[in-house]
Amino acid sequence: MNKSLLYRGLLILAVTVLVVVAFWPPEKKIKLGLDLRGGIHLVLRVKVDDALRAERDKVAERLSQESQSSGGPALPMQPLSASAFAVDVPAGARQKILDVARAEFGEWQPEATGNRVVFRLKEDERRRLSDLAVNQALKTIDNRINAFGVAEPLIQRQGMTGDRILVQLPGVDDPERIKGLLKTTAFLEFRIVEGGPASTSTEVLAAYNGTLPPNLELLEGSVKDEVSGKSIGTQFYVVQKVARVTGRDLKSARPGLGQFNDPIVEFTFTHEAGQRFGELTQANKGKGLAIVLDHRVVSAPRIETRITDQGIIRGQFTQEEVTDLSTVLNSGALPAGIETLEERTVGPSLGADSIKDGIRAGVVGAVLVVLMMVVVYHLSGINAIAALVLNVAIIFGGLAYAGATLTLPGIAGVVLTMGMAVDANVLIFERIREELRAGRTARTSIEEGFKRAFASVIDTHMTTLIAAAFLYQFGSGPVRGFAVTLVIGLLASLFTAVFVSHWLFDLELSLRKRVESISIG
Repeated sequence: MNKSLLYRGLLILAVTVLVVVAFWPPEKKIKLGLDLRGGIHLVLRVKVDDALRAERDKVAERLSQESQSSGGPALPMQPLSASAFAVDVPAGARQKILDVARAEFGEWQPEATGNRVVFRLKEDERRRLSDLAVNQALKTIDNRINAFGVAEPLIQRQGMTGDRILVQLPGVDDPERIKGLLKTTAFLEFRIVEGGPASTSTEVLAAYNGTLPPNLELLEGSVKDEVSGKSIGTQFYVVQKVARVTGRDLKSARPGLGQFNDPIVEFTFTHEAGQRFGELTQANKGKGLAIVLDHRVVSAPRIETRITDQGIIRGQFTQEEVTDLSTVLNSGALPAGIETLEERTVGPSLGADSIKDGIRAGVVGAVLVVLMMVVVYHLSGINAIAALVLNVAIIFGGLAYAGATLTLPGIAGVVLTMGMAVDANVLIFERIREELRAGRTARTSIEEGFKRAFASVIDTHMTTLIAAAFLYQFGSGPVRGFAVTLVIGLLASLFTAVFVSHWLFDLELSLRKRVESISIG
């Protein structure tokens, strides 16, 4: 055996060992997509207007505080849009308010018309806040999913500047709970109760002659059954509008059990927030402390003593609810609401059926290919079959090394690649036959057959590779899975059909003393 043949054989052996080690055992090394493993596929849209409104309200509140601190009146906000609002300013205070706005709120453009001042968020700042809201939502969702323990999730933004987030969670057996976990804004606030609870809003507003002052707000809360924990009604509270302590000030939150073994959420504040919370509870002993989650009162216990860095949230929760609430509080509040644009759920049994059908299609296709190659090309067909087996092994090894996910379209890509790999061998074998019919020796016919068919093989593979690249670039989900599998398969096909198949012919010829003919049909 000459050195060239030996070195080529060692290279083929090394590639074979590497790919087998990469994907074996396949049930542990190959990641399966949603259509094979089961799970949920969601396309979510971040309501960026919520984040813009929050910024608008914060700026309007600070302007009002600036006016009051300088002896002026409160400035009730008149919302115009998510990124614009107006205030009515007395003539004598208008210039001062404009100066404060330009000095402290440079992102807002004030326009004065008489006593009315309209503030509009500048376009570049609007884009920045929208982009920040989507990125924060992406990070928060990722934190929640990781805390929930979903294996190998796919969470990514669709496009560079869009407001959509793609979420794929394989192996999830409780999709409704996951969707609730993702969509809960989880904005926690601690506010002082000034009135209520009452069974109707009219009843609680009666103490204020039907109209609340600007610093107060009416919020709803649920009345829950003490036994089942289910909501059986609604009650209303009047609370202070400004929350001095929010969920952003939490250091940690965890599920626990209360005095009567009822599920609760235990929380700890940061040091600085603990001091503020201590001042708040010290100054409001005897009043109710509304624990507000997503603008709804969860509970409103009476403040008996000063509370600093620790507390609990009790609201007749189930154990699952306190676990999920702890998860979302630890991962942070979403900066804006979330809506579901697209949803697909694949059950595990359907995924298992897809795997069986995909394997069945692959086996049937492989058997037909093997029979065709042996019948048409005799012993040379065995050469092509050996190259084909290595081709499939390289595909799965490549998927494992790349960390790619095998989908049902990906299995179709494997079957398609098998056909293209055999097609390459057919091109080569037919060229060898032509050389034999022209009267050339077996050795020369093999060399010329591979040489003359090479251009055609490269051409067919390159055109398909270009199409696969476009599928990957512009496709998503299963389409990308098909493209990845196809690209790996085409590269493997070039290696096996041209390099490995040629080496097998050379190996056979080197083992024979005289070569007068070859079995190629």
